[in-house]
Amino acid sequence: MNPELIRELIKSGMPDADVIVEGDDGTHFQARIVSELFAGKSMVQQHQMVYKTLGEKMGTDIHALSFQTFTPEEWEKQ
Repeated sequence: MNPELIRELIKSGMPDADVIVEGDDGTHFQARIVSELFAGKSMVQQHQMVYKTLGEKMGTDIHALSFQTFTPEEWEKQ
């Protein structure tokens, strides 16, 4: 597993998202996802949306993924 594949998986389920994924050991990754789809959703709901895009890869090919989710408006304030 590599960061670009994780990015593609997230983008396939959230085409509007701006996704950056980092990680160089093949199993542990960090990501930032910015999407309008997160508007009005709790953090738990946002994270569930991301996990859904990864499906069964999470826990098998991806052993650890830490990520932050933002709406475009929230990201502008960072």
